[in-house]
Amino acid sequence: MGYGLGAFLLAVGLILALAVTDTISGVDLTMVGWILALVGVLSLLLTAVTANRGRRVRTVETSQDSAGRHVVSERQTDI
Repeated sequence: MGYGLGAFLLAVGLILALAVTDTISGVDLTMVGWILALVGVLSLLLTAVTANRGRRVRTVETSQDSAGRHVVSERQTDI
């Protein structure tokens, strides 16, 4: 999945929902269009979230202090 798939589903869905007036027996093309448009928007959002999360680096360091206790430090860096 990517931006292209999300944009394609959104475009096809909006065309079916808003521009197509033909009917198919037993199929509501307007509802199918809205469903495809919703799936396209969700695909775009999920792609944006996962692409942004991949740019973050998380570093965990475990050390021991002078008293013998374990100290864990964590650092997150956005790239």
